[in-house]
Amino acid sequence: MTEKQNSLLDIQKPPAEKLFAKELERLQKKDEAKPKPPGWRLSPQAVIDFVLGDEGFGITPKFVGERNFIECCIVALATNRGLMLIGEPGTAKSYLSELLAAAISGDSSLTIQGSAGTTEDQIRYSWNYALMLSEGPSERSLVPAPIYEGMKFGKIVRFEELSRCPGEIQDTLLSILSDRVLHIPELNGNENVLFAKQGFNIIATSNTRDRGTNEMSSALKRRFNFETVTPISSISEEQALVEREMERLLKQANVPVGLPRDLTQILVTCFHELRNSKTISGKALEPLGSALSTAEAVSVGFSAALHAYYYDEGKANTDHIVSNMLGSAVKDSVEDLKKIRHYFDQVVAYRNEEAWKELYRSRKLLDRSSDF
Repeated sequence: MTEKQNSLLDIQKPPAEKLFAKELERLQKKDEAKPKPPGWRLSPQAVIDFVLGDEGFGITPKFVGERNFIECCIVALATNRGLMLIGEPGTAKSYLSELLAAAISGDSSLTIQGSAGTTEDQIRYSWNYALMLSEGPSERSLVPAPIYEGMKFGKIVRFEELSRCPGEIQDTLLSILSDRVLHIPELNGNENVLFAKQGFNIIATSNTRDRGTNEMSSALKRRFNFETVTPISSISEEQALVEREMERLLKQANVPVGLPRDLTQILVTCFHELRNSKTISGKALEPLGSALSTAEAVSVGFSAALHAYYYDEGKANTDHIVSNMLGSAVKDSVEDLKKIRHYFDQVVAYRNEEAWKELYRSRKLLDRSSDF
């Protein structure tokens, strides 16, 4: 293992541009003659190959979605409008924005995490007040924030959960998105205006089914192209993604075991059916308050494998799945636990495969959770 590979293992979550550096390098060499929007490292065709994969060229698929949807996202970033990814929690909006930023700019680190406490300083720029007091306002005393860096160097800026910010903070993006200019009144002369370099744009994300969000102004909405990220509709595609992500996480955690394929299939099927309020045979289920996303399925599977590795000699079973599923299931509503028990009694109990029978035997863990 090379020193570079070792250093990546030391990082809990390597950014996409480091994790897939070799793929990006191959795509860039292959891509030299293709037309690119100004300031982009890869052509739109290479960007979509990076996101969806190109088996013939050795590029792994990283996101499950319709090709036309990804094309629209990429085209939006080549225009003079930002890209707004909306959808339910856990539909990989943030991951898609990271992949797009890595492919287009080679840097996904210019990220703002939106919250009720987000300030203008965290979005645009702030000051080193010690230097400012001794020298006065200058470029040396200015502390750049992601928007400043993105405009100066022509890179994509990611604004996560924009709708969690108060309306007046959201609207600091209005002039930046429309005029592509950042005014710095504290500086004098030509330094008090920063014009965006080619390649700059903003990818924002927002949850459609969440608490603690704020309505965006109509003016700000007009400056974004909206694209909806939907949950994965195919169980087989969702299972392939969950297996791939679990394998990556377990490798990074230096854990040599994983979930057996039949347990992964059960996990994904349960999440898929509960999320869609319908079984694969078409039977209606009570909708849950929790989204039970694909990202949570990965988390539950990863936790179940770790549970088995550290406490049960690496032998994963359905008890590990049910135990680690409970937290995801009841995080938004205690009533969801009753609905999951009903799902076990009315759906799981009537499935004949041995793995499903084993899952039903693990139902006892749901009864022990009556104190939730």
